[in-house]
Amino acid sequence: MNIKDIKKHFPIFEQKINGKSLVYLDSANSSQKPKKVIDSLNKFYSEDFANVGRGIYTLAANASEQYENTRLALKQFINASDESEIIFTKNSTESLNLVASCYGSKFINEGDEIISTELEHHANFVPWHFLRKKKGAVIKFLEIDDKGNLKIEDLEKLITKKTKIISLTHMSNVTGTIVDIKKVVEIAKIHNIPVCVDGTQGAAHLDVNLKDIDCDFYAFSGHKMYGPTGVGILNIKYKWLEAFEPFIGGGGMIDNVSKEDINYAKGAWKFEAGTMPTAEIIALNESINFINSIGKQEIIKHENQLTKKALKDLKSIKEVSVVGDPNTRGGVFSFNLKDIHSHDVSTIFDSEGIAVRGGHHCCQILHDKLNLNSSVRVSFGVYNDEKDIDVLLKGIGKCQSVFKK
Repeated sequence: MNIKDIKKHFPIFEQKINGKSLVYLDSANSSQKPKKVIDSLNKFYSEDFANVGRGIYTLAANASEQYENTRLALKQFINASDESEIIFTKNSTESLNLVASCYGSKFINEGDEIISTELEHHANFVPWHFLRKKKGAVIKFLEIDDKGNLKIEDLEKLITKKTKIISLTHMSNVTGTIVDIKKVVEIAKIHNIPVCVDGTQGAAHLDVNLKDIDCDFYAFSGHKMYGPTGVGILNIKYKWLEAFEPFIGGGGMIDNVSKEDINYAKGAWKFEAGTMPTAEIIALNESINFINSIGKQEIIKHENQLTKKALKDLKSIKEVSVVGDPNTRGGVFSFNLKDIHSHDVSTIFDSEGIAVRGGHHCCQILHDKLNLNSSVRVSFGVYNDEKDIDVLLKGIGKCQSVFKK
């Protein structure tokens, strides 16, 4: 991979941050956007704009076709069973709220159990907490070991006759831990329990094959995979599309409306009410094309090589403590610098043009488990190279020199 040429696709790297070249190490938060994605947004608003599914005139028909083309591209990208099982939302958080709300309202009652994990982002915990408060459900947590590996071998012990759903992350946004979702699904199937996966990091950093994983729900966001903000994706098995009541109601999600009753649209369209983020959904197709043009396996290999080198270099610094040491990890990790708060590290890094995330990364349960109040997160993208790691190490040196004073 020629990172220098790849980087030219991203206009943001043409600018300076505090007089320094931008070293962007926060792709787990949101990745940067290639020019083709940005141009797609501009083109749609300048030349192609119309609402989808509302008109038969040329602009509307073309917009609708482009919109559905993205759904078809996503089907291939995650190897889903059918495009009618792919719902567009505004982000992973809304996708996970949709599952918790629709599934919970119909299938969870007082005393019923939800299995979560200690790795979860708030987006895959707070919606289930709502159910706990509203319906008196019980949340059980699958624990991690001292290295940050999820203890899947303990899952059977947590499952009872009251267990109604298992909801867990595919990849931790703090430690980079990759969870063996296929193994979780195999265990869940024995007990006829559905599995919901927060694939926010998984879709961006792993090769996702939903036919192989065979989970019931898989949620992710476009903005973490070089696409626009405002687009979430939820792949949902058709039996649940039929079983769920709509999440929200309005135009676009109906088949027929009378004074007496309403017949809803079939498939994913039952859950896409109102005017959707059309330009963003269409532009998402360009981000998929961008990833495919490089090759997902090549990107994964590149990110893993950078992660391995960065961790080796960081572990050679005695004042650095890396958060977790999982057996399998993607292109995300976190660390702390002795006696320096993560926010201070992030601030000093910014003065050097380095963008990292400092805080608890919407994972307070995980940080509490590890007895940490925060950490500095580094996450790689296709535009990073080993020179960025060198700049990161210099940033650590500057933090140490500032605080020695």
